[in-house]
Amino acid sequence: MLPVLAIPVFCVATWVSALNDPSSDLPRFGKPLNNLTVSVGREAIFTCIVEDLGPYKVAWLRVDTQTILTIATHVITKNHRIAVTHSGHRAWSLHIRETRKTDSGWYMCQVNTDPMSSITGFLEVVVPPDILDYPTSTDMVVREGSNVTLRCAATGTPEPTVTWRREAGGTISLSNWQAGSIVGPELEITRITRLHMGPYLCIASNGVPPTVSKRILLTVHFQPMVWIENQLVGSYEGQTVTLECRSEAHPSPITYWTKPSNETIANDENYKVETIPKGLYEILMKLVIKSVRAQDFGTFRCVATNSLGETDGKIKLYRIDKPPTTRRPGSRRESKKTWKIDHNHEKKAVKDEPMLKGDDIGDEQIDFQSATASSLFHRHLFINFGITTVTVILAGGLST
Repeated sequence: MLPVLAIPVFCVATWVSALNDPSSDLPRFGKPLNNLTVSVGREAIFTCIVEDLGPYKVAWLRVDTQTILTIATHVITKNHRIAVTHSGHRAWSLHIRETRKTDSGWYMCQVNTDPMSSITGFLEVVVPPDILDYPTSTDMVVREGSNVTLRCAATGTPEPTVTWRREAGGTISLSNWQAGSIVGPELEITRITRLHMGPYLCIASNGVPPTVSKRILLTVHFQPMVWIENQLVGSYEGQTVTLECRSEAHPSPITYWTKPSNETIANDENYKVETIPKGLYEILMKLVIKSVRAQDFGTFRCVATNSLGETDGKIKLYRIDKPPTTRRPGSRRESKKTWKIDHNHEKKAVKDEPMLKGDDIGDEQIDFQSATASSLFHRHLFINFGITTVTVILAGGLST
């Protein structure tokens, strides 16, 4: 039976001796066996260069299990993923297809000299990260003020690093500090608030692509809270008024308004109720009174209620005097302004009229100029007469 194993010390010594003695008739290794790193599922190929093999044979072995894999061109193991090839009896290659994590370890290329000569190489099968469904946390619902621990269990080779981030970005607030990311398999949050609510990402990476992540939605429940910016609103009858409340609650609350008479308000010809979401847990409540009536003066309530409680806010609508109507600009003033513009325009027209001379001026132009001059003369005469009359009246009054 062909001996296939040798003590590593003798193997190394034999290999070094063969390299240092080129004139020896024994086979020698052309170069050391390279270590390999491959991703799981890929093919790993060790190549052993043997110079002057002669009648000797090359065998491949798994060192840790002392298993003979191949001898010359024959595959000895029953592992169908193992194959051997050679090129000119010089380059001998061991093929391990569809590598598995269990294939990691030391492999030996051996020549059946006396004593045996061999070289070894290490195969590392790396595995991309994977996040286990258990005990990794799933979506969680908690009450505000409680303590929460999110867990992320990841496997892979090398061992993955777990990083926590908020899906929407921003910082993660812990008891006494904030950070954009937290490293570790667990994320502990004490005295949780509504600000912690939202999706978180558990990200596992180990340098082997692809990096994987899991989304965990953290929901915080709390009873409604109501904020009112203007608790006193003045109005007169017939005015359109908008009342506003801001509410925070989760689960989402049922909201409504009540009149001063404590009746619930529904949309009709005089009231319009609106609820506008502003985020994960914030809403804006609006009540539009289209035309304030006498019965509308008093206290309105905005109410928000969910399974954890009910909260309301109050806005008092009080009566104010209707502002006086603004007088439109008087027509008398406008008429006076218009008359001045027209009068100035006529004066400018007279000033700009060219002085025409010569026999070539037609009769029609002379008549038109005469008519214009006559019209201006009568107008100035009327103005002067009016001024004279006023002067006489004033003088008579003074003498009396």
